[in-house]
Amino acid sequence: MANVRLEDIKRRFNNVTAIEDISFEIPDGEFWVLVGPSGCGKSTILRTIAGLETATSGKLFIGDRLVNNIPARQRDVAMVFQNYALYPHMTVAQNIAFGLQMRKVDSKVIQDRVLNVARSLSLDKLLDRKPKQLSGGQQQRVALGRAIARQPQVFLLDEPLSNLDAQLRDDTRAELKQLHQELGITTIYVTHDQVEAMTLADRIVVLNRGRIQQIGDPQTIYELPANQMVASFLGNPPMNILPAIYQNEGFDVSGQLLEIPANLQENLQLRQRQTVDLGIRPEHIYINEPPRGGNFYAGVPPVAESVRPQEEELGLLSVEVKVVEPLGRETLIRVSLPDSSALLNVQIGGGVRLRPGDRLSLQLDLSQLFVFNSNNGDRIWPEN
Repeated sequence: MANVRLEDIKRRFNNVTAIEDISFEIPDGEFWVLVGPSGCGKSTILRTIAGLETATSGKLFIGDRLVNNIPARQRDVAMVFQNYALYPHMTVAQNIAFGLQMRKVDSKVIQDRVLNVARSLSLDKLLDRKPKQLSGGQQQRVALGRAIARQPQVFLLDEPLSNLDAQLRDDTRAELKQLHQELGITTIYVTHDQVEAMTLADRIVVLNRGRIQQIGDPQTIYELPANQMVASFLGNPPMNILPAIYQNEGFDVSGQLLEIPANLQENLQLRQRQTVDLGIRPEHIYINEPPRGGNFYAGVPPVAESVRPQEEELGLLSVEVKVVEPLGRETLIRVSLPDSSALLNVQIGGGVRLRPGDRLSLQLDLSQLFVFNSNNGDRIWPEN
């Protein structure tokens, strides 16, 4: 096992810069996830670490060894690809053993290691089968097993769960996390799925357009995103972004005045009529005034608090319900502001009954309000 360090790594393809000024260090044994939208450079970073791409400039270390000019086969890393890359004519046992055989490891060692890996991945009863006789999840575990059997210093995983159905993806994700806890091998995992990033990572590297936006543990990044891109990318449902104009009493949001407390007005230090973007997560919006008429609660009380009375009538917005999505324990509603086509996501208790067309007064939890620079997306509030 080893730490991995990147120093000012850049990769260019002709006139296109895929990644630029990438620097971070992964401590020995940690699980890091590279996440971002398609084309952000996360797979290029992974392939550069593996030796499948060559850095245009910068330094790459695995352990204390500079590996820029060391070929992939000598870097002592194991990579699991999105398409599994199993040999169809070989059995599960032969696929797992292949890397060891290529390195001319003793046959008894290979046999013991294949059996141990198969047991840890619940593949010990499938060793005689070929890939076409396996489910997608089983094939994925074989690909992982082949990497584990090599006992590399570093695991590199390039969107390994993207071909699985939703339930199998959840199950395999849990197995993968448990496996890492048992093996403790330094792992770098690439995904565009923010749920995978949040649930798997010790630390997350958020990328966009070939540059690092933020590095941190999942909870810190969720609670204090560095900019609007990070804020809207991590979270399901995503953070709501509302264009606004600052005024003395608060913000003009689609013609409505969102009043804020005096202490927040003083701390923001914005100029009058300054254009900003406000951010608020769906779980931090509450129903201040339910629709008139009808049965607001459907049989059982909501599991989560949905109506939040506050002493001060601040942070209020009038909206119209457009879409209601019952999810059992909770309900996601999408509402619109007057004179705006944008929809606002609101997460409320599952026992609340609403219908499209209902008009509501919503109250934003102003302690959870974010203010972003509308020009570059940087976070203005909360301050660091």
